[in-house]
Amino acid sequence: MHQISRRNMLQAGTLGLMGLSMADVARWQCRASEAGATPTKPKSVIYLFLTGGPSQHDTFDMKPDGPTEYKGEFNPISTRTPGLQICEHFPLLAQRSDKWALVRSLTHKENGHDKGTYVMLTGNSVVPPTFRSSKPQSIDLPSIAAIAGYASEPRRNMPTSAILPERIYHSNTGIYPGQFAGLLGPQHEPWLLQCTDKPHAYHDYSGAFPKYLFNLHDGVASDKDDWRFSVPHLTLQEGMLQSRFRNRLSLLNSIDDQRQQLEQAAEVASYDRIRQGVVSLMADPKVREAFDVGNADPEVLERYGDNSFGWSLLMARRLIEVGVNMVQVNMGNFGSWDLHGNNFPLAKNFLFPPTDRAVSALLDDLDENGLLEDTLVVMAGEFGRTPRIFNVAPKIYKLPGRDHWAPCQSILLAGAGVRGGNVIGATDRNGAYVTNDPQTPENFAATIYDALGIPKDANWYDMTNRPYHVYQANPIRGLTA
Repeated sequence: MHQISRRNMLQAGTLGLMGLSMADVARWQCRASEAGATPTKPKSVIYLFLTGGPSQHDTFDMKPDGPTEYKGEFNPISTRTPGLQICEHFPLLAQRSDKWALVRSLTHKENGHDKGTYVMLTGNSVVPPTFRSSKPQSIDLPSIAAIAGYASEPRRNMPTSAILPERIYHSNTGIYPGQFAGLLGPQHEPWLLQCTDKPHAYHDYSGAFPKYLFNLHDGVASDKDDWRFSVPHLTLQEGMLQSRFRNRLSLLNSIDDQRQQLEQAAEVASYDRIRQGVVSLMADPKVREAFDVGNADPEVLERYGDNSFGWSLLMARRLIEVGVNMVQVNMGNFGSWDLHGNNFPLAKNFLFPPTDRAVSALLDDLDENGLLEDTLVVMAGEFGRTPRIFNVAPKIYKLPGRDHWAPCQSILLAGAGVRGGNVIGATDRNGAYVTNDPQTPENFAATIYDALGIPKDANWYDMTNRPYHVYQANPIRGLTA
């Protein structure tokens, strides 16, 4: 009998953390050799979710010749791609249009935040009758991140999917469904990296704190300085373990403070399997570095933006490099992009600058390090915004904005063979309805699964072992050369 090394023991513990067994990994590892194939290069996805729903008119599908009450205050600028224009407040992205493509024709029917979030995070246009707003259930459809993690092969003992810097939460109503494993079972929850610590209500203050923090209703900058972005608690989603293990969900207070203590404790034979897994993750210096974005080189922080958007995207890029297959980044929490009022000053001064800088830095960083070729970056919200500009609540907002609009939104995609400067689909002169090449949340999800190399005939299984097709539609056509 082979002696089991401490390293092997810790790696086994890590697999337990991810809901996997050594047999699972052995089976995946031997697939290529059994088929006589050369192992393929790892595939990755970073999903940037703009919570609240950005306006297509004010970002990537501007209508400068449309009616005055529709086109708004912003002007289009030319990009590096001849004939392609986007909003003037995305100058860095405009310079990099050779790296990204647009889909201007994503459409669904859910105008509410709760259901809109559900369809865009699960990749399913039809919301089941069992759906309960702000009440995640075990019978919910699994999120794209959960299915991606379930169906993709693990690398370097890392979790296969992760969500950061926080779950989507509304202070008035609670946690939104659609971002969890649901029917897949709690053992397949994406790895939640809770990086933010916000003592105040989510709905009152939004944006990329601390430098771009604003009051949604007043439309003015916030002077709050006690919101924090820290080395995350390594936690499993609620329900991933039975109640008797709930006191173990917060596995670390911080990586640096407890690393030495955990290393010592792991020597004790009775030390539990889950904590051993965390030690295994922490033992790799690159994994620890992935979390420690606050201590990154000042030039790197300046490049990404020294704020929560920049920190989140830098962490996502590092996690992809160390072996996580899919990372979902929630850019702003509920309300950040929900600009019913004060639309133009808030977008111009607080949302567009950190987004433009962070996303551009992410694309450059991935490209320079040889990762963009095999990493799909997608950016979307739960829906678009109304063509008409008006003030839906003048007692709350000083200036007008745009309401929810599910019939169309624009999304940005880059990497993984996406042809730069490419535009898929179109909308009418008012930016209200799709006129060419409509795409659905199912097409969107299939594009992610395809980028991860998940086979077209793959299934996922619920807790009763009932099979479901991973692909509910074809990937978006025309994105790649």
